[in-house]
Amino acid sequence: MPTESYILYIEDERPVFNLVREALKLSGHNVIGAVSGREGLEVMRQNKPDLLLLDLMMPDMNGWDVYRQIKNDSELSDIPVIVVTAKVPQNNRIIVEGLPPVDDYITKPFDVERLIRAVQKFT
Repeated sequence: MPTESYILYIEDERPVFNLVREALKLSGHNVIGAVSGREGLEVMRQNKPDLLLLDLMMPDMNGWDVYRQIKNDSELSDIPVIVVTAKVPQNNRIIVEGLPPVDDYITKPFDVERLIRAVQKFT
């Protein structure tokens, strides 16, 4: 039996986090939450996750700022990142200038099965 994957979800909306945690728990994943970008970065530096789910709209710092810090940190840069967002660019690609593209993205509201498939690609 494969080992349980460790996923960090940075999401400030607790009901959304709880839904994702429960859905992924049923698929054999351990999902830990952080309610802000700063908290998420601290958690990652203490215990590096196998995958990061990243909300873009947070009160303390923009999700892109979190992404930039991760990709510029040699200890964290190899963590796959799935962006969870309500806004998708017209060309359906999420690109941050000067950084590699995100590994995947999920739009809110999202289909739980789509989320599980996306997570399974990286765990």
